Amino acid sequence: MSFGLPLNKNKEGITYGGYLKINQLINLQQLQSDPPQHDETLFIIIHQVYELWFKQLLHELDAIVTKLNQDEVLGAIRLLRRCIEIQRVLVNQVAVLETMTPMDFLTFRDHLMPASGFQSSQFREVEFVCGVKSESFLHNFAVDSPEYARLQQRFDSPSIKEAFYALLQRRGFNLPTASKPPDRASHHQVLGELIRIYQEAEKHYDLFMLSESLIEFDETFIIWRLRHVKMAERMIGSKTGTGGSDGVAYLQSTTEQKFFPDLWELRTYLSNATGGCPVK
Repeated sequence: MSFGLPLNKNKEGITYGGYLKINQLINLQQLQSDPPQHDETLFIIIHQVYELWFKQLLHELDAIVTKLNQDEVLGAIRLLRRCIEIQRVLVNQVAVLETMTPMDFLTFRDHLMPASGFQSSQFREVEFVCGVKSESFLHNFAVDSPEYARLQQRFDSPSIKEAFYALLQRRGFNLPTASKPPDRASHHQVLGELIRIYQEAEKHYDLFMLSESLIEFDETFIIWRLRHVKMAERMIGSKTGTGGSDGVAYLQSTTEQKFFPDLWELRTYLSNATGGCPVK
């Protein structure tokens, strides 16, 4: 589909291929196997497409933070819905990779070492902007590299979770200040205020829909993690990862990570009564 783009070069426009850099794009798949193995092309393209979608997710997530900071709740929800659909594409893409058998993968796997998806800086950026931050991941990149600089900026910048809570404070919800170290009392306070959004949904309907979109985004990301784990186990069993990680065992350990754990936990305490958080 051209989407209205001119197909022929002329003085008034550009070509479809020129606009999308097609020649450059289709020459980015450089196989490492010798002789070339058929399924390595699929492996490369799948992961290149993942990185393109990670780039788009970061583009949208940055815009969502901006909209939350500007109290544009409906605009943030609209972009969250887009992110959720992108994640559904990422989940379904795993099925394409699974058309490759373990023996197909083993024909070129050793040529990938020590490269690893563990080294995807954009994936770490997505985690950081969503609030799952670990400074140790910065050490996977050279201090003077662009990847390190981007991750450091993400590490130092407010996450979507922080932007969400700041929005709630501006809307009159009594949340502890971000500078105060979290403790049991402040955690209960957060849960109690979040429960209000659900129990008074008609009064705070935009915040209710925002909360549900955030948790659906979180859930879809977890589904992608789980799908990825089972695909990896199907391909390599309990082998170590090409980058030296624990492979499937490491991936499995990440499946319980949640971007918005409070939004998950509050469901335990929801009731039809006002003030449904029983914790004190």
